[in-house]
Amino acid sequence: MRVGLALPQLRGVFPIAPTPFTELGDIDIDGQRRILDCHIDQGVAGICILANYSEQFSLTDDERRTLMDVCLEHVAGRVPVIVTVSHFSTRIAAMRARQAAAAGASMLMLMPPYHGATLRADERLIQEHFGAVAEASNLPLMLQDAPISGTPLDVATLVRLAKAVPAVRAYKIEVANAAGKLRSLIDAGGTSVAEPFDGEESITLMADLDAGATGSMPSGLLPDLIAPVVSKHLAGDRLGAADAYRTILPLINFENRQCGLRATKAVFKAGGVIASDHVRHPLVPLHPATLAGLLELAHDVQPLSLRWGH
Repeated sequence: MRVGLALPQLRGVFPIAPTPFTELGDIDIDGQRRILDCHIDQGVAGICILANYSEQFSLTDDERRTLMDVCLEHVAGRVPVIVTVSHFSTRIAAMRARQAAAAGASMLMLMPPYHGATLRADERLIQEHFGAVAEASNLPLMLQDAPISGTPLDVATLVRLAKAVPAVRAYKIEVANAAGKLRSLIDAGGTSVAEPFDGEESITLMADLDAGATGSMPSGLLPDLIAPVVSKHLAGDRLGAADAYRTILPLINFENRQCGLRATKAVFKAGGVIASDHVRHPLVPLHPATLAGLLELAHDVQPLSLRWGH
């Protein structure tokens, strides 16, 4: 069993590593290693793997296990790695958790159990689900509160979960009115809410930092440019954080509203990090005009991902 990097309070930027494919749609293992090296060179506080922006929903179980092992072996403790283990089945989520712990993960992230439009779990079952994952792994957990799950989680529910399952210490809040929810969660949860994070490509980052977020989990496109926003704000320099954020907000907005998960791989390809920006069907590549708009905005601010491979 490899031992994961011990975690102090999470602060800073933890990007989601994309999963690179070849033009034929196969996993690009060498490209995955290059992505991880690029992220570390971006000065990230840690990396999240196998999340939705990693296209986890398009991977086979064998591919997922291979990628987890490759990523944890290659990072080799240089930064903490958060492994996403979301699944509707508690049994499978717990199995994934055990595997991630054995491979050296530092933390696990998961959504409440859901499947399709109507299969949901009630609060008691959600607590049991997270409790089983915590018991299986003995790792701290980050709850992902995201629209994709379709599971409403009010603040009172989240606080009761934190008290019922103490391993749940981190929260990635990326629903509508995230700042208000973060503020209420921090006020109600107290010390049980150790790491309140935002997500959704950091599109509401300033408001979320104002509300008390300690970090952000965006895509891997520009964490090197998001990090100064977070560090300045946490150091009390809100005006400096706001100035830095205004510079990158057009790119963040374009990524969030026009591109989604395809943006990071498109810029990584342009920057020589990976050879292909292929996404698996039924996802389709960016329209050439959209790609041109993305690269124009990226060239304006020069994230490391656009220069790393050249």
